[in-house]
Formats: sequence, C-alpha cells, structure tokens
Amino acid sequence: MTVSSTTKAAPSATPPAAAIKANGDGVAALQKGDYAAAVVAFSTATQADPEALPLWINLAHACRLAGDVAGEKMALDHAIRLDQLDFGAQLRLAQWFQKQGEEASALIAWHHVEQLAAQQPQLAPGIAEELAEGLRYSATLHVRVAAAADAVVGASTVDCDETENRRIRAFVDRALGRRAIYTNRCEGLHYPFLPADEYFDAKHFTWLAELEAATPAIQRELADVLANVGDELRPYVEMPEGSPPNLWTPLDRSLDWSAMFLWKFGKPNHPVLDRCPETAAVLARLPVAYIPGRAPNAFFSLLRPGSHIPPHIGVTNTRATIHLALDIPPDCGFRVGGETREWVEGKAFAFDDTIEHEAWNRSDRRRAILIIDAWNPHLTRAEREAILNYYRAADTALAGPVL
Repeated sequence: MTVSSTTKAAPSATPPAAAIKANGDGVAALQKGDYAAAVVAFSTATQADPEALPLWINLAHACRLAGDVAGEKMALDHAIRLDQLDFGAQLRLAQWFQKQGEEASALIAWHHVEQLAAQQPQLAPGIAEELAEGLRYSATLHVRVAAAADAVVGASTVDCDETENRRIRAFVDRALGRRAIYTNRCEGLHYPFLPADEYFDAKHFTWLAELEAATPAIQRELADVLANVGDELRPYVEMPEGSPPNLWTPLDRSLDWSAMFLWKFGKPNHPVLDRCPETAAVLARLPVAYIPGRAPNAFFSLLRPGSHIPPHIGVTNTRATIHLALDIPPDCGFRVGGETREWVEGKAFAFDDTIEHEAWNRSDRRRAILIIDAWNPHLTRAEREAILNYYRAADTALAGPVL
C-alpha cells in the first residue's frame, strides 16, 4: 500500500507547514529504506495535524515496515476513529489482528473488510489478492467454529424430539452461515422458526406478577438514585467515533434517551445494583437469561420530554424484552410491528424486539421504565442449552467472544 505525499486536513483548513514538511521527510525516509526515521517523521506529522487521515495511514505503514507492532495498531485505531469506512485502514487492521493471532477479532474485522470491499468500484490487483488471502484465512476460522459447534451442539440433541432437532440444526446452520432463513429481522444472532410474536402472551411469563408487585420498591430506589446520580446515568446510544450518519445520529451521546444499567452483558453493575437492593433481589429471583458475556441485561430506561426512539430492530430473537412501567406521563407510546400500546404504571409486558419497534414521549416530563432481557418463551429447555453450547464452542474455538 502506497503512502500519501499530501495531507488531508479538515474542510476549509490549510495543512500546517510542519505537517507537510514532516510528511515529506517520512516519504523520503521510506524511499531510502530507513523505516525508523520514517516512523519519527510521520509521528511528527500527525502531531502537527492530528485530523489528517492520510498521515495516520502513512504512520501505520511505516510502523508496519519497521516492525513496530504497537505503533501500527495505535496509528490504525486513530485512522479508523477519523473514518470507519476507510477501506485501507480496515484492511490493515484485519491483517494486524490476523498476524497477532487474535482470531475472534480478526474474523470480525475481515467480515467488515469484505462488506467494505463490495462498495469499492475497483481494487488494485495487489490489494485484491490481499483481500482474497484474508478471506481464505477467515474461511478456515469458520470451519473450526463449525466443527466445534457441530460436535458440541449435536451431542446435546440425542434426546430431542423432531421439532427440537430441526430447529436446533437450523439455528446452528444459520449461525455458521450455512443456510438462509426467511423470517423476522435481527441485527445479530437469529434463531430459525420461532413465531414472530409482536407482543408475547402474558401466560408465558407467570413471574410478571412478582415483578409488578415490586413496582413501589423499584420506583423508590430509582428516585433515590436519580436524586444523587453521577456517571451511572449514561446516554443509551454511544456510537464509535467516525461512525457514518445513521438513524441513531440524533441520539448519539445524548441524554434524551439514557440508561442506568443494573446488569450489562451478563455482568452486574455494582454502583447501581448496590444502591437498589430490593430491585437487585427481585432480579435475582426472576428466570432471566444467563449467557456469559452477553446476558442478562437489565436497566432503567429514561426518555426525556419530546424525545423519540426511531423505528429499529434488535440483536437476537432468542430473547424476550420485558418492560415494567415505572413513571409514565401522558402522551407516551410504544409500537411493535402493527400494534401500539401505552405503558401503564406498575404493569409489565414482553415483546420480540427483532420486530420493528419505536417509542416516544410527547409529554412535558420524563418517562421511566425498567427493561429486562429474558429467554424467548418459544424456546425449549433443550434449545436454550443448544444456544449456550453454541456460544461456548465458538468462544473456545477462537479464544474470544463471538456474536
């Protein structure tokens, strides 16, 4: 990959003379094969003009040639923070993960590069071959995950009935990319052949009555925490720097939609849990989904007056999302698919968040609910175990979390 002889400054800005000179010195050092000097020169250039993407690309290239592993990663991270859609930086990052043996990260990175490549009008022959080599490497990782998942999940289905076997097999094949499923949409993991319920019937969740009975205690603890809240209250939407504009941009890093997590990706958030002991006790008694590194998630969701959560879909239909209404002003609403509901204080309901849904608060005060993840009630015990076994196998095969 060639280096850039010019800098790319912010719009309407002139590249600093020091950056232009240092970049030129770096290019000259590369031409002489003095990679260490090139690293020094490009480092100087990035310090002079830190918003110039080509300078970070040049620095990463020089570090790569100089064998500076940490320096290359640092420069690539900076480049991607400036532009997540930069194909060259993403390609080099995938190669970096591959070279360092970080297989789970490499698999994800190469998938991202493949998606970006489809948007490129034409790749130079050398770059096309590097991409092909990376995709061949990714294919070997997929084979390993498939072998591990087939062995572990297959062994767990010996006593399953016909429906369970069919659905478990389709789930694994879909997770491994071996077949397509035509059903409702998920941003992440999809489990085949589950009913596309917009709202789940209450009969599936006999424990909702216990959750609803705890509403006064939960409301009191939430009020106490909000009376002296610190960093525990965070914007729900926090996109990585450099993300292209999308439907979440208006809510990015905004407290219009905020959250205080009690549990996040399967880990307790003690700064909040410890201040909400009765809520924590209720959560401990409920049959929520426990998936290491992924679930449960439980949090207070706050929506400011005049705010709107746009239509979107969730990550996986293996879960049901529970809403317990805590503080509900008038003119608040929630739509899943073709049905719109109003929250009723002290009442809970469950829905499939992989069906398009949205929420709004058209009142003049804040709306507050408690959100909890549970298993999709249409999954059998054997299927839940199959999902856990798939995650265990995939994580073990690549020594890291895999979606």
